[in-house]
Amino acid sequence: MSMEVTAWNQLYRMNERQERKALSRATLRRIAAFARPHRSRLAAFLVLSVVMAALAVVSPVLAGRVVNTITAGGPASTVVALALLIAGLAVAEAGLGLLTRWMSASIGEGLILGLRTTVFDHVQRMPVAFFTRTRTGALVSRLNNDVIGAQRAFTDVLSSVLGNLVTLALTLGVMISLSWQITVLALVLLPIFVLPARRMGVRIARLRREAADHNAAMGNQMVERFSAPGATLVKLYGRPSAESAEFASRASRVRDIGVRTALNQTVFVTALTLVSALALALVYGLGGFYALSGRLDAGAVVSLALLLTRLYAPLTALASARVDVMSALVSFERVFEVLDLKPLITDPAKPREAPVGAVSVEFDHVSFGYPAADKVSLASLEEVAVLDGRGGVEVLHDLSFTVEPGQLVALVGSSGAGKSTVAQLIPRLYDVDSGAVRLGGVDVRELSSDSLRQLLGMVTQDGHLFHDTIRANLLFSRPEATEAELWDSLRRAQLAPLIESLPDGLDTMVGERGYRLSGGERQRLTIARLLLAGPSVVILDEATAALDSTNEAAVQAALTEALEGRTAVVIAHRLSTIRAADQILVVEEGRIVERGRHAELLAADGRYAELYRTQFAEEETSVAA
Repeated sequence: MSMEVTAWNQLYRMNERQERKALSRATLRRIAAFARPHRSRLAAFLVLSVVMAALAVVSPVLAGRVVNTITAGGPASTVVALALLIAGLAVAEAGLGLLTRWMSASIGEGLILGLRTTVFDHVQRMPVAFFTRTRTGALVSRLNNDVIGAQRAFTDVLSSVLGNLVTLALTLGVMISLSWQITVLALVLLPIFVLPARRMGVRIARLRREAADHNAAMGNQMVERFSAPGATLVKLYGRPSAESAEFASRASRVRDIGVRTALNQTVFVTALTLVSALALALVYGLGGFYALSGRLDAGAVVSLALLLTRLYAPLTALASARVDVMSALVSFERVFEVLDLKPLITDPAKPREAPVGAVSVEFDHVSFGYPAADKVSLASLEEVAVLDGRGGVEVLHDLSFTVEPGQLVALVGSSGAGKSTVAQLIPRLYDVDSGAVRLGGVDVRELSSDSLRQLLGMVTQDGHLFHDTIRANLLFSRPEATEAELWDSLRRAQLAPLIESLPDGLDTMVGERGYRLSGGERQRLTIARLLLAGPSVVILDEATAALDSTNEAAVQAALTEALEGRTAVVIAHRLSTIRAADQILVVEEGRIVERGRHAELLAADGRYAELYRTQFAEEETSVAA
């Protein structure tokens, strides 16, 4: 490796943002556990790295012998044999290089696969509270950047350290055997090479971090402004000229930093290339003097010059080896940090059989408070210095009610009273603190997550759709559904005529979060997804709250189909839904303060009557009109 290439590599490593952190033995044992499936290939890879390091030292020695043979006057056959041997070593080194690269990629990608799938599966088991607090970008970074950083510990860093140690030991041994004086003088120049690298590396790292901050800000601006809701907001309230000026200012700063970084890099590499030339001049000058005085042969001078280029590369790499190793291995700890965050909700070791047929819903003296941040999140994933200390405060207090099979129960009350919290406890998005939630007489904590998914269906106010086809969004609830069943669910959701009119039909892309569809169409598609799943219990969390009267009528017709013959818990804001309820529960401050049917509660002239006068009377008047 030439001194110039070595300089660029050293500079690149110094540019990386390093994090020094002591690794515990427990961490190293966990790393070893992830490496265990690859141990045979890892051992072979390390052996090949050592062999390649040894071959790198042999060629300069053979080149020196060629020179000695030539200066001695032959024989020519020896020169040819040595040349062929050098060529053979070059071919072998190239072949081993390809083989080690393949093994490195195989081990590294296998490790990435294992880590990514482990983290992905673990994150899927986390409670909803985890996702409400975590920044998605920070979590994705753990699955991408940190996993790749962990992979480097086994391939790039590990092989580099071992190979450089072997190369350095062999190179120094051969150089000292040829001339210890020249070797010592060559080592004296090492600080001239390493120290500027560290100083310049810090300076360039600072510039690149500043550029990264500006790039991140531009990225956030683009993500927020280019999403469908963000673009709409900018169109309504934004100032295009101010937005453009802000973006241009950051882009200009990145440009200026890029110019300064390129100039600093060029100055640095040019200076170190000069050091390389001075080192070679020293070898040729002093070595030539020794050769002319008979203290050294000409071949040794050539070997020393070639070995010198192989001496600085491992020396400079090993000078920063600890930083390289720590920066690579610390990625493991960032991955383990996510894996060590235990899911609050886990499947029972021996789940009970799911109830069949019509299913009741029972809340038995349920109390609940949302978990504190330190139980469901990490400060690094929220991108805050310290986690929010709030949480654990009880929001539901001793709730008890039963929805008989096939009944519809409506929950009404003020905003923030706890209605949505009640709805989230039924599918076990959270676990109760005391009491029990039962389906068909079975505690939801005794059922597997697969059983819960089969029993329950939920439609929220903002029914989420993936950026995929209509077919894929429907099949998400029941992958084995037939084409006929897909169309049947769409017809029952009052959506089939629209889908039939689209050029691509079921293969139409719905766009990010379904924004290519209207609000009513999106909601009906989520209802069709629920109908396709065919759950025994349906939960509706203000499923029509954000719709106009026209869309609401279509969605209400779809909901009527969805509720037919099923046990239903509905968070209601429309009078028509409340009147159809078999029982109305009035929830205030986490407690059920009234229960009964519409007429009974009006006659009682309590909290429900007050809500009726403030929220529903106007609706009843408009319907009557």
